[in-house]
Amino acid sequence: MSAPQSVLVTGAAGFVGSTLVDRLLGEGRRVVGLDNFDPFYPEPLKRANLARARDHTGFELVEGDIRDAAAIARAFEVAEPEVVVHLAALAGVRPSLERPADYSDVNLNGTTRLFAAGAERHRPRFVFASSSSVYGEREQGPFRESDPVERPISPYAATKRAGELIAHTFHHAYDMGVTCLRIFTAYGPRQRPDLAVRKFAERIRRGDTLPVYGDGSSLRDFTYVDDLVEGICRAIDRDLGFEILNFGAGRQVSVREMVETLERALGQKAQVDYQAPQTGDVRQTWADTSLAQARLGFRPEVPFETGVERFVRWLLEDGER
Repeated sequence: MSAPQSVLVTGAAGFVGSTLVDRLLGEGRRVVGLDNFDPFYPEPLKRANLARARDHTGFELVEGDIRDAAAIARAFEVAEPEVVVHLAALAGVRPSLERPADYSDVNLNGTTRLFAAGAERHRPRFVFASSSSVYGEREQGPFRESDPVERPISPYAATKRAGELIAHTFHHAYDMGVTCLRIFTAYGPRQRPDLAVRKFAERIRRGDTLPVYGDGSSLRDFTYVDDLVEGICRAIDRDLGFEILNFGAGRQVSVREMVETLERALGQKAQVDYQAPQTGDVRQTWADTSLAQARLGFRPEVPFETGVERFVRWLLEDGER
């Protein structure tokens, strides 16, 4: 099958979304981005993410909310997409505990409206960004797509699992191809300011203390953004019917190791302030990526140390501007 040439990307101004947009434009595809520039973090950062794309003749931006049927209709009319990559969401485990109704409204109602718009039109394929948070708290790993996921421990995780179920409903009812990607802790250039790698790097740079919840032994599977985007492009180009796939590096890094890696890359020591663990945080994440390798040839290539060095280089050259 030929590679789709028209792609609609929701959440196009975000960290992953804007990186994907640049990649697709570089491949000569036509891209329409839909984004409402939610104030979860400063709008100028998101505008800067799209600076390169806005100068490209193959890109068009529709500003609007995924809960707004009119905005979605405009995006579909402009894009006439063969594939929709649905990245837009309210993100973050801890904020979802403070705003659970908002997370449900955006991540469930918005996602349903988007799928419904596709079903009403020419039924494009969807790539849906889910999350490793759906696995909840578990002792054994690595996590497999066949593992039970009926016990999420944050509203954010619950909305992402519900999004997978919504996606399957539309696949079944309307024969729409959907690939759901359970993304494990993305990091890299353009990373959101609230995420650990960027937040810790900026605090180390300023000489501020780092609040670490727990004793630093918590484990995360960090996925470099270029590896993630490579996998998304593979998902765009292949119709798998309905599939759920893990997108992670397949390697665990402790919070303590993350801090030490940042110290080396920045050439500065961190001042760590250990605090009590927070509700909603899981002890570990760890992706079994064998199914994604089999279905898409997904093979992450960037080691954590290399990814952190690239991120720090971006932060020092571009991020602080």
